[in-house]
Order: sequence, then C-alpha cells, then structure tokens
Amino acid sequence: MSRLISTGRPVLSYPEHGASLRRPLPDGYRHLHHRTRIGYGREVFEAAGAAVLGFRMHRAAGASVRADGPAAPGARVEIGLGAGPLRIGVPCEVVRTSDGPGLAGFTYGTLTGHPASGEESFLVELAADGNVWFEVTAFSRPAAWYARLAGPLLPVLQRAFVRSLGRHLRALAAGA
Repeated sequence: MSRLISTGRPVLSYPEHGASLRRPLPDGYRHLHHRTRIGYGREVFEAAGAAVLGFRMHRAAGASVRADGPAAPGARVEIGLGAGPLRIGVPCEVVRTSDGPGLAGFTYGTLTGHPASGEESFLVELAADGNVWFEVTAFSRPAAWYARLAGPLLPVLQRAFVRSLGRHLRALAAGA
C-alpha cells in the first residue's frame, strides 16, 4: 500500500527498497532476471552506460520518458508504455545509481499510480575480459485492477520489453 509523505508526494509503493540488487529477491513477487552481451570494450561500455543513465535506451525501445535529467537518486521518472489511447504512464523514483569504472546503471522503484508494485535495476557491466553485459533484475506484483486482470500476460510482456531494451542498447552502443 502506498503512503504519502507530508508534502503530498507519493513514496515508493513497496517496502523492500534496494532489494533488486540483493539475492535472494523478496518473496511474494514475480522475479525477472535477464542478462545479455551487448559488445566489447570500454568505448561500448561508456556508450551503453550513458544510454542507460540518460534513458535513451528506454526511448529507443519505444517508451516515452518524462524526467528532469539523467538518472539520479530521488529523481522522479514517468515511463509511458503502450500506444495511442492504450498508453499508460508508469511513475517511478530512482533509488540508486551506479556510475563507476566497470558498472553503470540505475534502479527505480514504483510509485503510486504505477500498475505494479516493485523494483527494477538496469546495469551495464564491463567484465574483466572486456565483454560488456546488460543485466535487468526486477521483482513486481500487480497493483492496479487492470494489471491483476492481465494475470500471466504481464510477465510475458515484461520479458519481451526487457529483451527489446537489450537489443536497442546493443545498437546504441555499437553506434558509439
């Protein structure tokens, strides 16, 4: 259940903040983990990290993004999914970023109004052997009536979207 802080701004709609970066993932949620190789070398890593942190990966995959800048802890982000009159806005808050020599990305959690409740992390890693990997880890459960109604279709759509993110990120990083 979501709470509102005294300013009226919504807070994260789940209690396990930061749990997508730990194992095991919390019970009571659907879990998703996807890892794919997107290229080789520091140049690919830097391009991919910038595309993830700047939400270019999401936009390239067809999502609209409303954000006041790149991913940063506390930043509010609204991702638009779907098309035309079926497009819905999914509000999130960035709970953590990683931006270092071999790891770049962010984690965001759901806010009130999101059709699900949970968290998702998007990380790019430059491995010791020079390979660049993109990894998504998420836990979620339906929060809105229409998400509960969609039932088993939601995880299928989420996996398809995550695979699309990986393909688009690979293309963005290759163009660096």
